[in-house]
This record gives sequence, structure tokens and C-alpha cells, in this order.
Amino acid sequence: MSTPAPGAVMRGAVDLSSLRNRPSPAEAAAPPVTGDVSRLVFDVTDADFGQVLELSRTVPVVVDLWAEWCGPCKQLSPVLEKLIVEFGGRLVLAKVDVDANPQLAQSFRAQSIPLVVGLVAGQPVQLFTGAVPEAQVREVLTQLLQLAANNGVTGSVPTGAASETEADGGEPELPPLHQAAYDAIEAGDYNAAADAYERALAENPRDEDARAGLGQVRLLGRVQHLDLQAARAAAAASPRDIAAQFDVADLDLAGGHVDDAFDRLLELFSALPADERAPVRERLLELFGIVGDADPRVLRARGRLASLLF
Repeated sequence: MSTPAPGAVMRGAVDLSSLRNRPSPAEAAAPPVTGDVSRLVFDVTDADFGQVLELSRTVPVVVDLWAEWCGPCKQLSPVLEKLIVEFGGRLVLAKVDVDANPQLAQSFRAQSIPLVVGLVAGQPVQLFTGAVPEAQVREVLTQLLQLAANNGVTGSVPTGAASETEADGGEPELPPLHQAAYDAIEAGDYNAAADAYERALAENPRDEDARAGLGQVRLLGRVQHLDLQAARAAAAASPRDIAAQFDVADLDLAGGHVDDAFDRLLELFSALPADERAPVRERLLELFGIVGDADPRVLRARGRLASLLF
């Protein structure tokens, strides 16, 4: 069987291999910290970025590429810092001055700034470009956190304002249903994880963490026992078989081939009669939510879907 690794949608966006100058464990323990929030927000350079890659194996890292002359950067940075604090050490923010660090700017393909990228277990996740609204940034960071959890990156950084649980040396407590979902994910029981997230949403329909998690585990559950070659053969044999095309699109998305997944479903949507399109549209919207509404690939696919609808 071909089972894509959880969270594989983050792979292949940026080549950071030239920056992997692995420091010693003592050097990698904590990057230099600046600002008022200890250990959560810090500046990084070309020289010490290897430490950040190592840190991302423990806690998800948000990378903010900015410059002093950039007006939108100055609008976005306070929003990022505020939200990083809200997440209570489950995310950290690494700030990169692109003028002072050309190697990092080139590695992240920073053609325009502000550019915000995530790092999970040393792998890049392209998040968004530009000064987007706070609510949208919060949603993107929530999805990044869920993606990290699906990849086993669930550590946190002490913030200096620890709860009683943290002060006693324990981990911050999650809501019971979220903890149940995390436990199920670690056990590979995606159906149980989905059930926990569904119950969390029933209790609180505005629980964006649960909504993001539900989309991820539904995808992982669907692809868990699929064979890639068999699925592709079935889809090729029946171009209008919705279930067969869904299987390959799911496998493509889980394997990091995001555009391929979207293109397949958009072509299927275009080929089907109007009265048979609804399931394809619903699956597209679900996959958009998994990748993230701010992702450029989602924005392009949404535009194509809109043109087909109207």
C-alpha cells in the first residue's frame, strides 16, 4: 500500500538544504531572542538559521520576511507578534530582514514582502504574502499548528507567563475533545480523531482549531489504505468516475501535489453535467480548507472554480 506521510502537503515549496549548517545540541537549544516576549519572537540571520530549522523539529516556526522600508511589513509584524503571543508558546516567530540576509531571501524566493512561511520539522510551508487581515492570519496559523501536530511536532516554548500546569513541569492542557483527537492521531486512528473534532464543533461551531483538524484527519483517513498505482489506473480508466477521481486528488494533496489535486477536480467539475457537480464542488472546498484560504494555489483554484460556476 502507498500511504503518504501525514502533512506531506508542506513539502517541496522551498529548498533550504544550503542553510542546514547543523549546530551542536547546545547551540540549537534556543535561538537569540529579542523583544518583550521571551523566546517567542526573535531575529535570525543567514548565519544562524540552521538553529531555527532544528527548533522547528520541536515547535512550529513562523518566518516573517520583512524590510525596514516596507510599509505593509510594518502593518503585519505587530499582528503576527500579537497572535504568536495568543498561541501561548505553541508557535514561535522568526523575523528575517531580507536586506541584511540575502541568502535567506533567495532561499525563500522572496520576490515580494512581507512573505510569511512556516517551518515544521525542517520542512517549509508557504503561508501568505502581503499584509492580510488579522482574522485570516489567525486561521492560517491555526492550520499550521494542526499540520505540525499531524507530523508529531507538538512542543511548546516557555513564555514566562506559565499556567499552573506549566509551572509544575507539565504541558499546557488542551480541551478534552482536542486532546482526544490528538491522542487518536498519534495512534493512527483518524476516524476517532474526526469524531472528537466533530463533537468539539457541535459544542462550539466557531472552534477553528477543530475545523482545521477535522479536514486534515478526514483526508488522512481517506488515503490511509489507498494504493497510488491502483487509484491512478482506476481514474484513468473512468475519467468521469467521481469516486475514482476523488481518490487520486486526495493522494495528490497528501503527497504535496496541491496544484495537481485542484486541477484534477476542476477538470472533472467542468466535464460533468450541472446537476452532478455539487459533490465535486464540496470536495474542492474541503481541500481548499486543508491547504489554507490564503495559499496562492487555493486563490488560483478558487478563481477557476468561480469562472466555471458563472
